[in-house]
Amino acid sequence: MSLTFCNVHFTQQPQRVVYVSGSLMKNLKLSGKKSVHLKFGGERVPAVIKPINKAGKHLYLASGIRREMRIPKAGGVFLRSLQEGEVQIGPLIGVLSDGPTSSASSPFGSRTGFIKQLLRYGSKRSYIFAFTPRDINWDDESVNGFFLTEAGNFVRKRVPLPDVVYNRLPSRRAEVTSSITQLRERFIRRRIPFFNWSFFNKSDVYRMLEKDQIVNRYVPESIMNPSPEQIRDLLDRHSLIYYKPNNGSLGNGIYRLSKQSKSGYYARYRKQGRNVLLRFSSFPSLMRTLQSRHGRALQGYVAQQGIRLIEIDSCPIDFRFHMHKNGRNQWVVVGIGAKKAGKGSVTTHLKNGGSLLTPEQALNRAFGSRAEEVLRNAKSVAITLAEAIEIHHQHLIGEIGFDIGIDKEEKIWMFEANAKPGRSIFKHPSLRAEGRASVEHILEHCLYLSKFRRREA
Repeated sequence: MSLTFCNVHFTQQPQRVVYVSGSLMKNLKLSGKKSVHLKFGGERVPAVIKPINKAGKHLYLASGIRREMRIPKAGGVFLRSLQEGEVQIGPLIGVLSDGPTSSASSPFGSRTGFIKQLLRYGSKRSYIFAFTPRDINWDDESVNGFFLTEAGNFVRKRVPLPDVVYNRLPSRRAEVTSSITQLRERFIRRRIPFFNWSFFNKSDVYRMLEKDQIVNRYVPESIMNPSPEQIRDLLDRHSLIYYKPNNGSLGNGIYRLSKQSKSGYYARYRKQGRNVLLRFSSFPSLMRTLQSRHGRALQGYVAQQGIRLIEIDSCPIDFRFHMHKNGRNQWVVVGIGAKKAGKGSVTTHLKNGGSLLTPEQALNRAFGSRAEEVLRNAKSVAITLAEAIEIHHQHLIGEIGFDIGIDKEEKIWMFEANAKPGRSIFKHPSLRAEGRASVEHILEHCLYLSKFRRREA
């Protein structure tokens, strides 16, 4: 297979003709050939080749070819020679999302800015568009996609099914519906790489890692759907536990439960935008409160060993590690944000009063001269965790967000793994370059999965 980057142009001739410059003919091994099959996404059409005397790598598509293949625009793009006499134009990358609004300027709600950033960067080297489940026509295998103009506005164009799909559907509830399950399976049946498959459940991640002897030491003891007896046992042994919803996000519904030998039991949680602290004289009274709020069976929750994290100003610190697969299919740490809990808060989430620091700022305060070595060790652990999840997960993963803690003995702990991590850490002025690198890694991995990237032997 040969891969080359060229400039695609359009001509007005109605015939099925492609005009190819001399150096491009040589690159694609088309010298002496009279015809070629062109492939774009799911479309494949035959065309007559006409060599032209023009310096550089140029491909001119007659209007008939362009319309039949639904190529959305001219410009720089990759060409990939497949089997004898077949050339693929692309890649055609689809970003799957959804939005609560029909707004032309903000069709993907709060994710519109991120999607624009992806499309702006990706359009320099690919045909990239965003789409919703409603935009797919399975009968003719096409998508009415959102492309970005040079002015930064969305324009709709119908294109074939893409070569690869990056899944950023925002709703956990929607992802478990039969229609979305069927959508994913339809892409897989057509051998179109689809990542990331779905949100993780906390219990799924813990279950995947608990039997892995290499990484289970980084995961706090966790019990799915715990009985009151199991919660009591965890508190007796650890004195601090977190009680959190299996499918939760943004810190919603999390309780910090603690036991103190002289004063009883405490529950800290967030209610209607405020931090709440309750004291209970006995364990049964604590359980009655939890059961009154969540049902006697306490289903859908995880009880997890609490870790005494490093602190700044008596406020716990944890870290968001934003992981990506790169263009060589390797896991790398792209961005790290240190999250400092707000006073009295259960979690370090920024929406709950937390604040954001760089990892260096946090670790220098906590470990002084050892900060650099601690960070290096945490990065190594994060890559090991990502590799382990990928091994045990049955679908393609290209991105993971880890919530990682470090205790005062420098031990690394993984609290949560997110298949579609938020991007709030990249709002920090010192992490904007990492935000751009995150976008670049997404595109690089799309090039890898669609085979529009040279793979090292």
